[in-house]
Amino acid sequence: MHPSLLQDAGCPKEIPHNEKLLSLKYESLDYDNSENQLFLEEERRMSFLGFKCLEISRWVICGLIGFLTGLIACCIDIAVENLAGVKYFVVKQNIEKFTEVGGLSISLILWAVLNAAFVMVGAVIVAFFEPGAAGSGIPQIKCYLNGVKIPRVVRLKTLVVKVCGVICSVAGGLAVGKEGPMIHSGAVVAAGVSQGRSTSLKKDFKIFEYFRRDTEKRDFVSAGAAAGVSAAFGAPVGGVLFSLEEGASFWNQMLTWRIFFASMISTFTLNFFLSIYNKKPGDLSSPGLINFGRFESDVSVCGLLGALFNILNYWLTIFRIRYVHQPCLQVMEAMLVAAVTATVSFAMIYFSNDCQPLGPDQSEDYPLQLFCADGEYNSMATAFFNTPERSVRSLFHNPPGSYNPLTLSLFTLTYFFLACWTYGLTVSAGVFIPSLLIGAAWGRLFGILLASITPDGSIWADPGKYALIGAAAQLGGIVRMTLSLTVIMVEATGNVTYGLPIMLVLLTAKIVGDYFVEGLYDIHIKLQSVPFLHLEAPATSHWLTAREVMSAPVTCFNRIEKVGTIVDVLSNTSTNHNGFPVVVPVCGLILRSQLIVLLKHKVFVELARSRLTQRKLQLKDFRDAYPRFPPIQSIHISQDERECMMDLTEFMNPTPYTVPQVYTVQLWPLGEFHERFPSSQATELGRTPVSLKWLGVLMHHPKCN
Repeated sequence: MHPSLLQDAGCPKEIPHNEKLLSLKYESLDYDNSENQLFLEEERRMSFLGFKCLEISRWVICGLIGFLTGLIACCIDIAVENLAGVKYFVVKQNIEKFTEVGGLSISLILWAVLNAAFVMVGAVIVAFFEPGAAGSGIPQIKCYLNGVKIPRVVRLKTLVVKVCGVICSVAGGLAVGKEGPMIHSGAVVAAGVSQGRSTSLKKDFKIFEYFRRDTEKRDFVSAGAAAGVSAAFGAPVGGVLFSLEEGASFWNQMLTWRIFFASMISTFTLNFFLSIYNKKPGDLSSPGLINFGRFESDVSVCGLLGALFNILNYWLTIFRIRYVHQPCLQVMEAMLVAAVTATVSFAMIYFSNDCQPLGPDQSEDYPLQLFCADGEYNSMATAFFNTPERSVRSLFHNPPGSYNPLTLSLFTLTYFFLACWTYGLTVSAGVFIPSLLIGAAWGRLFGILLASITPDGSIWADPGKYALIGAAAQLGGIVRMTLSLTVIMVEATGNVTYGLPIMLVLLTAKIVGDYFVEGLYDIHIKLQSVPFLHLEAPATSHWLTAREVMSAPVTCFNRIEKVGTIVDVLSNTSTNHNGFPVVVPVCGLILRSQLIVLLKHKVFVELARSRLTQRKLQLKDFRDAYPRFPPIQSIHISQDERECMMDLTEFMNPTPYTVPQVYTVQLWPLGEFHERFPSSQATELGRTPVSLKWLGVLMHHPKCN
């Protein structure tokens, strides 16, 4: 909706941040089957065996989604471990060499250059080749499952850039994780596999053609997102709950089982191939990209820290929207953050005097001695000079005394601001692992301080347990997940004992954080000006009626309409509607995409005195054009053809959803609105039962933000 209309509707005056306005570049997905004559005829022709074959195909697709998602996760994990291993080995050798002879500044430059080089590659391919691959992709997938068509979010090119970009980002030492982007990757895999073709490669395998519509594709994308969570954390049940809690607006029992099946296949595939790579075939002990290890047996801070993180990142993102919007500037900023991260990490390690004995029970992969005595290692290097996943595991499982309070305090403070600065860069990266790492650091610190101020500190649990609770609390305070995150943490740790305390801290984090600001994903959805519909209407919307939020006057078509009129309406850029009521004498709804296909196939004849006839179209013609329908400008209509007529009766949806004009938004929750009004950005609204007159159209965009 145009900004001027916001003020006309009585909304607050336009503020200087464009992200507060809803963008017109987003369309709605058609999550409602158009039950026109073509659809009903196809359904009548299908036998019982045909429906059973479709159901089997759905299970096969979900299995393929899980397998491919797990395979991608395996490739990402192996690539990151090898690239990061080479980098840290080279830097470690250089530091040990110059510690003895002097000149550690060369080691600092080497570390910063290597980081910047990796990040530059990741930022270049995102900024110049596929900007849709930036970030974790979770906000975009949430919007897609919410019914908003995000441009290029499930393209093959996006997947390739996402995978390569996240490898470079993590290997480049940024305060990011590779687990979040796996959710986006799984969703892209699902969107591609379920269609049986690749529009990017212009390759059609002639399979799964029945599923080439938004309704079916949505369900498979839900399965892909769940499979991504399962591959990332080894948590198939958590993946199902994540897709339910954070993503899908539509759910049913059979969908639950199919999504769980995809999640199980995903984590098994990753586990199986990693066991072969680690030369331990059959050892299925690495269920996810992040493995917390097994655990054998003042939470309001978490919400406050999460709210602070979100607020800082919000203003930082606004700054980027205003001033860092050129691809070259975005790449330079990413390289700057990489170099600063290396410099800060080196400085923290250099000035730290926290030396710990290097015993047989230590798990450090790249221990740095630096200025410590022989047989000791720098404890600060355990946190900074490592991949984030390994740092999390060390905070969870290193024995008591492995870190002193000052080391944990400095690391928490430093990494908090680095992670906040990093999230939102034009690189493929997630916020899950940085949040867990920050929370694990201050959680372990809390456990150490709690033991030190009590007369008998031995009665308190291992500080690693507090690190686990702190990690869950910090992540929950940032992303505001509750049920799904609880199950993910329980599955990742392999112990249900901590389910109750994790749930308590997550609930506390959500309540405290929501008091100050929304979750990080919801913030970025608003910053992108996406018309996201929440499950419940705002509390102050009880006075809003359909009459006040609908668009009027309505652009309608007659049942038999002139081709020139249709072309002119579709070419009108000032309206850009995607659904049009059909009137006189039958009321219905026809979509822009359907009209495009009809015009492309010239489904019209010249007006004759006898009757109108037109070529018979099949649903296959519409599915072949899905999802990239050509623009109206690419269809040539001659002057003679403009005088022809088109009969829309066979193609329109004769039973569109309607509500009275006095219906209030508050009485109809937006979750139910999704089920009733999901179609194509413009859903008809306001047809009075008496006169059958179209009064207005209710659009996916609300008038007030």
